[in-house]
Amino acid sequence: MGAAWLTGLLARRREAATAAAAVVPTAVPEPIPAPREVVRVVVREQAPAIDPPRPRLRNPHPGRPDTPAEAVPWGLRVAAESAWRLLLLGAALYVIFYVVDMLRLVAFAILAGLLISALLEPTVSWLRRHGVPRALAALGTFLAGLSGIGLVGWFVFWQVSTNISDVSTQASAGIQQLHDWLVQGPMHLTPQQLTQFTKQVQNAIGSNTDQLTSLGFTTVNIVIEVITGVLLAVFTTYFMLYDGAKIWTWVLRALPTQSRYAIAGAGPKAWATLTAYVRGTVAVAFIDALCIGIGIQLLGVPMAMPLAVIIFLGAFVPLVGALVTGTLAVLVAAVTSHSVYTPAMVLVVLVAVQQLEGHLLQPLILGRAVRVHPLGVVLGVAAGSIVGGIGGAIVAVPLIAVINTVVGHLRRRSAAAEEVFEALEAAQEAAEHAAERAAATADTGAADPSPQAAVSS
Repeated sequence: MGAAWLTGLLARRREAATAAAAVVPTAVPEPIPAPREVVRVVVREQAPAIDPPRPRLRNPHPGRPDTPAEAVPWGLRVAAESAWRLLLLGAALYVIFYVVDMLRLVAFAILAGLLISALLEPTVSWLRRHGVPRALAALGTFLAGLSGIGLVGWFVFWQVSTNISDVSTQASAGIQQLHDWLVQGPMHLTPQQLTQFTKQVQNAIGSNTDQLTSLGFTTVNIVIEVITGVLLAVFTTYFMLYDGAKIWTWVLRALPTQSRYAIAGAGPKAWATLTAYVRGTVAVAFIDALCIGIGIQLLGVPMAMPLAVIIFLGAFVPLVGALVTGTLAVLVAAVTSHSVYTPAMVLVVLVAVQQLEGHLLQPLILGRAVRVHPLGVVLGVAAGSIVGGIGGAIVAVPLIAVINTVVGHLRRRSAAAEEVFEALEAAQEAAEHAAERAAATADTGAADPSPQAAVSS
């Protein structure tokens, strides 16, 4: 019975397994996917990994910068950096001015030679274009200019020596008239007071004899320095006319190589500016002297021609030179005339010519050469007179004009060089990108030269 039960259990399990197999569907094999296009991917070598930055230590004071430098405002940093650079530049300028002051005679002689050469050089160039040898052209122009300056000096001396007696007589009459006005006019001075004042002046002169004697020796030294400076200016002028190009080449060779080409381009522009300034200044000075000379001649002021020549020389200081030297004509008119009308009219003539120069002659003749605001001209003349006296006042404006031209040329040259550099950088970057694309294409083609790989790449 036990065997029958075991046989029945096994039969029932086989029937259950057969029924379960009939319920589960037969597994269908998955379709084989179509072959895909194989594309080779070129992997370049990666750059070596950079160590991560070390973590900062925790700030023990929250809200406070980590270092003292970070606590300084940016504007204050810029101001401090600019301040010490300006101090260094100021020290360099001080040393330069100190050396120039020590060599003032040589510096003024060279500058005077440059100004005269700028005035005479167009004549030398004209003679050279017409076949005259350079040595002969330079010598002839130099002698002609020297003769012209000598004739002007002789004319002034001749006019002064001829009219000095008349001026002395008229001056004595004017002083007597002033004496009568002080006694009989609103001042109501007594003759005793005037006599006492005259004695005080004489005693002051007698007590300061030593100072006057030293002043005389100083005057002799000044005369010797002036003669030496004139001779140096004469030699400088001749050699600038004869060997100006060689001197400029020698100066360029003495400069550093990296700045030689920039200065070589700025030099001719500076010389053209200086030449235009000198020629324009001569024209303006001639017009000023002519107008003022005609005016004081019509008013009957003695020595009108010598005064006009002095005004011509003074007009080489722009805007203020003719007015300052013209006050000499006002003084002569006040001393020699017997009324206030003549000196007042001379002053009116001076002011009118000054306005004509400032509003018409300077902008029309010198505007293109100088290109400096009138305020800059006045400040430059004032600074030049403080540093170098009359010579500094004469040299200040052409120096400003030349510096303005040189700085403008260098600025334009720097801007053009920057544009060229940017264009070259852009072209170099484009060439590098093109080379990278060509290299990638070549690597892909070398890895899989089949047409399908070439198309996929």
